[in-house]
Amino acid sequence: MEIIVISLVAFFAAILTFFSGFGLGTILTPVMMIFFPVDIAIAFTGIVHFSNNIFKLLIVGQKANKKVLIRFGIPAIFAAFFGSYILINMDTNYIMYSYTLMGELQSISYVKFLISIILIVFALIDLIPFFKKLKFGEKSLPLGGFLSGFFGGLSGNQGALRSSFLIKLNLEKQTFIATTVVISFFVDLTRLGVYSTNLFKINLEEHLVIGICSVSSAILGAFVGNKLLKKVTLNSIRVLVATLILFLATGLLLGLI
Repeated sequence: MEIIVISLVAFFAAILTFFSGFGLGTILTPVMMIFFPVDIAIAFTGIVHFSNNIFKLLIVGQKANKKVLIRFGIPAIFAAFFGSYILINMDTNYIMYSYTLMGELQSISYVKFLISIILIVFALIDLIPFFKKLKFGEKSLPLGGFLSGFFGGLSGNQGALRSSFLIKLNLEKQTFIATTVVISFFVDLTRLGVYSTNLFKINLEEHLVIGICSVSSAILGAFVGNKLLKKVTLNSIRVLVATLILFLATGLLLGLI
């Protein structure tokens, strides 16, 4: 069952993230957390995300804005290392709070609580009109890169914050997508290097099938997304993704997923 669920989520999330610049990691992470411990779920999502970015890099990478890559991407890479290091050294078993729902005890760990709050904040950035009016100029690119890279390493969710900064630059649609793909690729490469210390502790062969299916589904989703690129508006996708994130994050906070 988990193979079907994760593969379907990876496929549709990959389509959404091709337009919005985020969505795959943000949506797939809480779904992975249903079946795996938090740190392993984030690492597995990172592998799918990284594989998907390699494919997208081959399709649109050459259209990236080099100036933005340097000013935003370099701080993001360094910050991703620190965020990842904090994650793998967290006590993922520490319980933040518990409550009883319909006779069953629901326990929410500190890490799951923290990630849920991050997800909600990122979703609200795209849904509340006030944030859409904020102007981030080129001077804010290093700060935006650091914040998105750090939270990317810590929770696997880098795209929403990254897109919130880069969308204000009014880049042409394909340039925007290509730039986010290249930055995301290097952030993923950095955080996976740190996560690998945890991945080496588990038997990856047990999860080989689900890994192949989820990576293949995400690549197929990116392929479909590229075909639909000219037919979909950026704003409609962002609103849809943000709404889905709110539902997922609320479920995590309540201990339902």
